[in-house]
Amino acid sequence: MSEQMQNEMPNKILSTEDEQQLLQPITDYVDGIQNKIDALRKDGANQVLALRRHMQQVKEDKNNTKAEKEEKIASDKKELEKALVIEAQNKDEISNLIKQAEDYLDAHYESDYYEPVLASLEIEKAEAVKRYEAHLVELEKEHEENLKEIEIENTDQKTQEIKDENYVYKNRLFDAKLMHKSELQGIKDHRHEAFVTKYHMIDLLRMSKFTFSQSQKQKWELYRYSFNTKDFLLKNGLYIVIILIFIALSILAPALKNTPLLTWNNILNILQQASPRIFLALGVAGLILLTGTDLSIGRIVGMGMVASTVIMHRGINTGGVFGHIFDFTNLPLVGRAFLALLVGIILSAFFTSIAGFFTAKFKIHPFISTMSNMLIIFGLNTYATKGVSFGGIEQAIPEMFIPKINRFPTIILWAVAAVIIISFVWNKTRFGKYLYAVGGNSEAAAVSGISVFAVTMGAFILAGVLYGFGSWLECMRMVGSGSAAYGQGWDMDAIAACVVGGISFTGGIGKISGVVVGVLIFTALTYSLTVLGIDTNLQFVLQGIIIISAVTLDSLKYVQKK
Repeated sequence: MSEQMQNEMPNKILSTEDEQQLLQPITDYVDGIQNKIDALRKDGANQVLALRRHMQQVKEDKNNTKAEKEEKIASDKKELEKALVIEAQNKDEISNLIKQAEDYLDAHYESDYYEPVLASLEIEKAEAVKRYEAHLVELEKEHEENLKEIEIENTDQKTQEIKDENYVYKNRLFDAKLMHKSELQGIKDHRHEAFVTKYHMIDLLRMSKFTFSQSQKQKWELYRYSFNTKDFLLKNGLYIVIILIFIALSILAPALKNTPLLTWNNILNILQQASPRIFLALGVAGLILLTGTDLSIGRIVGMGMVASTVIMHRGINTGGVFGHIFDFTNLPLVGRAFLALLVGIILSAFFTSIAGFFTAKFKIHPFISTMSNMLIIFGLNTYATKGVSFGGIEQAIPEMFIPKINRFPTIILWAVAAVIIISFVWNKTRFGKYLYAVGGNSEAAAVSGISVFAVTMGAFILAGVLYGFGSWLECMRMVGSGSAAYGQGWDMDAIAACVVGGISFTGGIGKISGVVVGVLIFTALTYSLTVLGIDTNLQFVLQGIIIISAVTLDSLKYVQKK
């Protein structure tokens, strides 16, 4: 690029021809290398891809006999071996050519093309703003002149004419604003296109196998390009408010209680308390994904706590279940722990599957089926135990399964494992895909061959398994103290955590990461307010405000999409 052109670029708006002139030397150089790479890939990498694709098509072709398929595949395999040899021979040369092209792009693309285009667009944007402001001034002047003319005229309809003129003026302002926004969007699109042109070239060079750095740069550019302030506030406004609340609490705690809130021990305590609750939230999240819910979580936790405490009790149980005193002291501690887990999971899954059956088979809303479960479980649990607490469990059991290593509570690792497993189930399995499909549109899912009954039952049973696991962990965290009343209100906490975390009640929308964030938010908020000595009833008020705010924002997002 000539020195004269370099001096002119920041001072004028580039035409299409100017931009093409700047880009041409770059595309010519890269295209030259691309042609060499294509020639090297023709009988190597490209042939490998074509043969593998053909073999897959042969396997799926039902018109061919088994013998014909085997013959064609055997022929393709022979050709594939030759192509793989050629691919290996040319690999290093292709890599060097790719590096040569990318080095050239790094050295020339930004300085010779992208930066001059950005400078041109900045000038274009500034001129667009000036035109818009001048247009507004012109519209206002015209509006004032029209009003003066109306005032001079002595007519009976003067008031109505003024209203009409004001209405027309507002419409003109609105149209001018739309035109200005459209012009700015065009400039934004132009900048984005100038950015991605480089990666279109790299895409061909690398056959879409970008490096980590290249992928991250493209993701960041896409985020910048698609960023919308209104959408951002709809998605993250509640989080921003909660963060501000935490900042305020962190400032108030040392001042009012002489206790720092953001300490390592407090963070570990929050994570420790949140760990069993993550299991519960993950369970109900699957039901919310299906546009359902579960009101029985708290009572299932109470049932699981009782069952776990009875089995892992320190010595012979002092209280009875249905009048029977249980004694598991003859079993090894590890066996008692696993038996408690198994019983808790079976009981939880049994009751959730009942609610799931009525929901899936008879289309009863989960609100009703799980509310019935809640009453049945609480009634049976209270009747069986007479409402008494069963005391503590063997101290050695928590030390085996959730020990603290250098003050780090390993119960957190159980929660991490659950998040990884459920994330895999949601995102990588057929059941997870069906879960989203049924939640998004159950009728369309049924038409496409998905068993809505099986998916619904699977979601409820999976929830039961997670509830049982969470109850078992909570029992060990609390070292027992199981009672029918334990877990009261946990259903609301779990549901609220999911809603705050972005699991939409409209169905088919949500991520595991959102569930985790929601649980951590509510646990941290409760812990912080407790440290400050805020009355529990006022904590409920704040939680209620957060929940209604989250649901409102979720509804706004849904309405906006429609």
